[in-house]
Amino acid sequence: MKVFRKFYFYIILIFGLLSFPLLIWNILNTHKSKLLNNIYFNSPGIIRNNKKCIKYDELLFKSLDKTFSVSIINENGVLISSYNDDILRIPASNLKLFSTAYVLNKFKSSKSFKTSIFRKGNDKYYLLGQGDPDLNYSDIYKLLSNITNNNNVINLNILEINSNYYWPKGWTYIDKQYDYGAPITTLALNSNESKYENIEYLKKTIENYIFKKFPYASINIDIVDNSEKYYLNSSIELETITSNPLLSLITLANSESHNFTAESLFKNASNSWNDNNYLKLKYWLKNRGLKVDNLTFSDASGLSRNNRVTTKLISEFLNKMKYSKNFSTFQSSLSIIGVRGTLAKRFTNSELQGKFFGKTGTLSNVFALSGYLYKDEKPIVISIIQNSENIDRDKTFTLLKNIYKLEECI
Repeated sequence: MKVFRKFYFYIILIFGLLSFPLLIWNILNTHKSKLLNNIYFNSPGIIRNNKKCIKYDELLFKSLDKTFSVSIINENGVLISSYNDDILRIPASNLKLFSTAYVLNKFKSSKSFKTSIFRKGNDKYYLLGQGDPDLNYSDIYKLLSNITNNNNVINLNILEINSNYYWPKGWTYIDKQYDYGAPITTLALNSNESKYENIEYLKKTIENYIFKKFPYASINIDIVDNSEKYYLNSSIELETITSNPLLSLITLANSESHNFTAESLFKNASNSWNDNNYLKLKYWLKNRGLKVDNLTFSDASGLSRNNRVTTKLISEFLNKMKYSKNFSTFQSSLSIIGVRGTLAKRFTNSELQGKFFGKTGTLSNVFALSGYLYKDEKPIVISIIQNSENIDRDKTFTLLKNIYKLEECI
């Protein structure tokens, strides 16, 4: 009798061990446990399943040429079709999908960023920012109104990053001449999008303001390295201007594809204002089980031509994001086809309107489209990148429409 009991015990134990992974996988797929979902998202493990879906494969191979890469993952996290998905591509602004998720993982959605004025003693003032993309002249004047003329001497230090870090590597000279390639600085009037809104012009504006207010004072204004925080020792914070909350800024970065905001947010989250190193983003992805060793991350916005990723990485990342506690916030920040953002004018008044939450990416010789396509209220993940001298955006959107029309792969 004891022998039989032992036998049954071991049978049950073996069955339990074999079925446990299936149970966990089922719980993950149904998203019933927020705790388990978040543990999975933050773990270095990733479940990779492939399935042959002939109709999807036929669609890709008939529609596309070698300049395209595509990955499609169904609602259960199974890769059901792909095309050149291991080829390294320039992703353009699809890179923002990674960097904004990184920021959401570091900060609460209610987080805001500060621009402050400090006083030390009677005549020393310090202006310090965190890259608020909406900072404007009115905000600066409000901060400057705290300056008083006690000893007929006014010293103001504008704390700013070294000019060597204004632009990430791979931003071309031509990019830097346009508002989308504005320098990334901690004190940015209207995101530095005008030649009249940069640090030197800010200094001149401040000089004029203070001189008009105190025409007989001795005024000295300097731009100093903001990495030297010892300047602020024993100082008093007089007033602070706060940015819009992170949720609003993430939406600006993703839905409207605002480069300055994406870069500023990442630099705050990664504490990297005084360098242009994006390895923290790469390691963050690696620590979540994603294969990034042969990939290149050169900025947080995707404007750099040095970036190289695969649609496989993007699709696996977007699929794993579904398990993050920040998923609803992340998805809500994306463009919606036919509704808002960079996808607002596509498929309006069609069956596809409002069914795709995603991110576009556009550079010369680059077009990318990645996100969540809802079929029967269930999201499938799609990532499409074309690198070519003959970009065909319509082909990408036609592919999206045809995928939507395909029957579910069983």
